[in-house]
Amino acid sequence: MSEGILEVSDSSFDSEVLQSEIPVLVDFWAPWCGPCKAIGPVIEEISKDYKDKIKFVKFNVDNNPVTPGNLGIRAIPTLILFKGGEQLEQIVGMVGKPKIEETLNKSL
Repeated sequence: MSEGILEVSDSSFDSEVLQSEIPVLVDFWAPWCGPCKAIGPVIEEISKDYKDKIKFVKFNVDNNPVTPGNLGIRAIPTLILFKGGEQLEQIVGMVGKPKIEETLNKSL
């Protein structure tokens, strides 16, 4: 896990994501998911470029099933961008760096 990326759970989701002062990109993933492993390094790279503007968090859906269920997440990886406690954008599946950056820039 990169130093700029925080691991959150069902219990810390509200405080770390919904109540965040800055936009938050949540990476919903699981250890067995190949595309999740593939997108991880891309998110780590992007997190360095946006570190002062956007918070990056990873959310293990296997260990924390409540929040993904509440959000209607049916596939992983799913990236959701939150701002002010509201869901702005959602990306499902493996995508490239340009698509993720385009999504992040909408929140700035």
